[in-house]
Amino acid sequence: MREPPVIPVLTAAEAAAWDARARAAAAIPSRVLMESAGRAAALVIARAFGPAIHRGVLVVAGPGNNGGDGWVVARALHATGVQVRGTDLPKERSPDCEANRTLALAAGVEYVEPGAPWPAAGLIVDALLGTGASEAPRGPIAELARRVADHGPPVAAIDGPTGLDLTSGTAHGPVRAQLTITFGGLRRGHLLAREWVGRVVVVEMGFPPPDPAWPTLVTDAWAQRALPAFGADMHKGDRGRVLIVGGDVGMAGAAMHAARTAFACGAGLVKLALPEPSIRAAQANLPDALTVATALAAPLEPALLEAIDWAGAIVLGPGLGRGEARSAFARAVVERAAAPLVLDADALQVAGLAAVGRAPRVLTPHPGEFAAQFPAVAVLARGDRFAAPAAALPHCRAAAVLLKGVPTVIAAEAGVRVVAAGNPALATGGTGDLLAGTIATWLARGLSPLDAAALGAQVMGRAAEQSAEARGVRATRPEDIAAGYAGLWQLWTEPVTIDPPILVALDPPALV
Repeated sequence: MREPPVIPVLTAAEAAAWDARARAAAAIPSRVLMESAGRAAALVIARAFGPAIHRGVLVVAGPGNNGGDGWVVARALHATGVQVRGTDLPKERSPDCEANRTLALAAGVEYVEPGAPWPAAGLIVDALLGTGASEAPRGPIAELARRVADHGPPVAAIDGPTGLDLTSGTAHGPVRAQLTITFGGLRRGHLLAREWVGRVVVVEMGFPPPDPAWPTLVTDAWAQRALPAFGADMHKGDRGRVLIVGGDVGMAGAAMHAARTAFACGAGLVKLALPEPSIRAAQANLPDALTVATALAAPLEPALLEAIDWAGAIVLGPGLGRGEARSAFARAVVERAAAPLVLDADALQVAGLAAVGRAPRVLTPHPGEFAAQFPAVAVLARGDRFAAPAAALPHCRAAAVLLKGVPTVIAAEAGVRVVAAGNPALATGGTGDLLAGTIATWLARGLSPLDAAALGAQVMGRAAEQSAEARGVRATRPEDIAAGYAGLWQLWTEPVTIDPPILVALDPPALV
């Protein structure tokens, strides 16, 4: 299987450094980079807005290199017979922008004075401000941006819509794009402000390889490669043994959700460690699962000790409950475990549990659980989700930390991965339990904590997307997402389509 492309997820400063390295270390002239970017963007625009561009295209360009990209787009579309008009501000431009503006107008792109009435068009290309813009647009740029937003046609943005901080994701407005085209990798703001950027397409433009320390996007191509294969001679023990501990009385469903996705991911044996009343519920609703009775209290029962030693991976937390007795129980389980652990839900409320024991582990907090488990770095969970998981690692034992949200960010010593798959169907009680069972299956199959967590989040996000296509977001429940795994495995039997110069395309999340 081919090596999937590496798609970095960058701050504005990192994107600028990459561009500078392309020009300096790789000796690629800036005009060559701009030509590559503009021509690739023109191709994506033509594919996305085929009929609309025949009604005319208006390119609104800024004075910097983003505006230069826009003038290359204008020239490339004009060369194919599209009626293209361009407008900008009478102010000093970057040398490359000035040169490409001159070429576009000489080629026949019609100039529209910025203060004149704008003609009707089928598409506006927003090339006003680039990746480095971080504040609300001001002055004449703000006036042009407002006209872009109010004019009516759909908007294709180069790098990002004007008014969006592509590092922080802060949307000052006013422009919302139906399509955003960016170069080499994603910017953080594309993933933090999905409702402003529309469909995001990353195109290849000749950059040198990205810095391996940068976060990278988890894609279907990567997930297909990471997915553990089956062998014709496998038996149930080879497919992974998953133990799920929790499911207190009245909360058995949480543990059963985790079991459902473990089965859906192909685990050979799944065992639930539950109190007796919850065992009866599990046996009635999930007869494929094995069970072991526990009072969820220390000291651990001999049968539970045996189950912990039997497991290839352990999920601790779904429906566990809270309080001093449960905290002591959770510590006892983690101290006993030699197999990899997934610490989820109520287990993440146990102070310091991430540093207990010797087994490798994946922690799956949402921001509130992150704050409870890592109070020293809690502020990062809401202020900088890209930094928060890595900041938590010194407080963990051999871990990957997965911070749930939009986007999901996973950090381990080996690197940082970012998962953009999913939709608001995942903002439902029980989906975290699905994720825990999914990750545990891949741990039981021998994946590292980082790979297991990244694969698990991509699988669940994509299954939510598949399920919502059939049921809609509003009606999709956790059990529907688990049922959607089967369709995902079918989808992934086929190679991901290669479509140069496109590296990856992210559709906006479904909202209905």
